[in-house]
Amino acid sequence: MSPTPREETLHLSPQFLHSFKRKRAANKEIGQKTGSSPSGSQRGKTAIGLTDFRARFKSGITNLSCKAKETVFSQGDPSDRIFFIQKGKVKLTVISTRGREAIVGVLGANEFVGEQCLAGQMFREMTVTAVEDCSLLRIEREEMLRSLREDSELSMTFVSCLLSQNLHLLDELVDHFFNHSEKRLARLLLSQAHYGKDRKTEEVIPKIDQETLAEMVGTTRGRISFFMNKFRKQGFIDYENDYKGSLRVHSSLLHVILRD
Repeated sequence: MSPTPREETLHLSPQFLHSFKRKRAANKEIGQKTGSSPSGSQRGKTAIGLTDFRARFKSGITNLSCKAKETVFSQGDPSDRIFFIQKGKVKLTVISTRGREAIVGVLGANEFVGEQCLAGQMFREMTVTAVEDCSLLRIEREEMLRSLREDSELSMTFVSCLLSQNLHLLDELVDHFFNHSEKRLARLLLSQAHYGKDRKTEEVIPKIDQETLAEMVGTTRGRISFFMNKFRKQGFIDYENDYKGSLRVHSSLLHVILRD
């Protein structure tokens, strides 16, 4: 029987922790009143009509399909285009000067990636890779800037999308610093399964390998394996076709996040 993995904790003053937990609880209460997800996975994501969205551009927009694990753009590439994710998920990674790679976040349908080019970024500061088969719209920087200047409705929708994305990434950052790896894994699985206000269970397609999960959670593969087996035995997740198929995440996994 495998031993329970040790957890590394961040030591903070009792006063800071009490204040932080009180503010987080207040935010959760507000989120419940507005119908947002406790996991943060469905925080006010703005829906964009693709037909109407494409019609707002005169030129400089191209359909792009990427297979799983295919690179959309790499760190150091020229930053001259923005991408809109129509379908699928992509991961954002950064490589340090020492060669260490860290996953910054994961974005999905109805979200933008590469928007830093609009703020004058000359070269990409991160690599974007498809987690699963993706369909994207590639928009040239100058065309996006022109459309934002001339179309106030598009501009407001774009700002709303970016604010939603930033809040989601901030949730993930706070989660990484203040929760242990078991809670971080549970939150990640719920997020990838699109657990939202309808409280429905959805499949994670395709199944994410444990090495990738370890990178996203910020822990070791051994800990991921331990917790995934624990979740399965508790009935929080199921594998199809004896571990070879997709992963089904049940809403009961939320109990891992809510318990102290």
